[in-house]
Amino acid sequence: MNNSDTKPREEEQGLTGASEQVATFETADTNAWMRFRIFLQTHPTSVPFIVLLIGILFFSYAAGSKFFAPFNLSLVLQQVTIIGVLATAQTLVILTAGIDLSVGAIMILSAVVMGRVAVVWGFPPELSLMLGLLVGSSCGFLNGVFVALLRLPPFIVTLGTWSMFNAMVLYVSRSETIRSQDVEAIAPLLQFMGSRYVLGAGAVVTLGTLFMLLLAALVWYLLNRTAFGRHIYATGGEPESAMLTGINTTKTLIAVYTLAGLICAFAGWVSIGRIGAVSPLAGQTANLDAITAVVIGGTSLFGGRGSIIGTLIGAIIVGVFRNGLALSGLEVLWQEFTVGALIIVAVGLDQWFRRSTR
Repeated sequence: MNNSDTKPREEEQGLTGASEQVATFETADTNAWMRFRIFLQTHPTSVPFIVLLIGILFFSYAAGSKFFAPFNLSLVLQQVTIIGVLATAQTLVILTAGIDLSVGAIMILSAVVMGRVAVVWGFPPELSLMLGLLVGSSCGFLNGVFVALLRLPPFIVTLGTWSMFNAMVLYVSRSETIRSQDVEAIAPLLQFMGSRYVLGAGAVVTLGTLFMLLLAALVWYLLNRTAFGRHIYATGGEPESAMLTGINTTKTLIAVYTLAGLICAFAGWVSIGRIGAVSPLAGQTANLDAITAVVIGGTSLFGGRGSIIGTLIGAIIVGVFRNGLALSGLEVLWQEFTVGALIIVAVGLDQWFRRSTR
């Protein structure tokens, strides 16, 4: 045997005296604050739920027994019905890392088409309802094509279509309001969502409120139990990775915006039932209210994280705070101030969660 084979190599000589102990990794103990942050990150719906509980407890003290009256609680649900339906549509869009500033305009345009076709032009109410739903879906499809195929920023696209749809509202309606008496006499189907049922102790529930809850349940199932729902989350969270896994993000975006437009058209039907009349000036703050409910509900503006349950809680939070402040005797300006503050806090929490997960 060659002597050179028995001698240690130069590389091995450099390891002479090195420790042979196997490396170990110790997990740092997490304190209560860190565990709380992890809980909030893994359960984003818990934040709006906590805010809702705090609001209820506060206004039960500030407004007294009036706040917990059955009629008042049912009134809160009635007041947030339109917002809740619109916010459901907005949630789908924001989950894809987009935003739709035209949801309110689509709602009003669909409602105006339903009212004009049935009451003014004399077509059957069933046909007018279908045409209104078709108009809403078409508006959403147009938004989706601009965003998905032309690769334009959703904010700019929907800002432009918001102006276009508002112009169409004025054109179709001729700036005229259709009275509730005329709607009731000619097309009572359009007021169907406003049907009321007394539950007892003064509580009143409308079909529009029940529709909002049913819609939220259906969208929850869509997002959590179907492949399309997983595609929505993937498109908003990691679009490049989604495409690499075979997800057609273009079709997903077009489908999401089209579905959002259809839901906005249903919101138009609900608004006719809620108001009774068909007015081109209805729902002026619907856009902001819908976005507020989504953001307060814990859905990230950067896409990929959020839930429809959180959105529903967010809409109720807006209703609870406005109702509670009104019962407490504060002016409307302080109601708007409080809602604006809630938006800032919600976005701040979202940014905090994103930084802590990096």
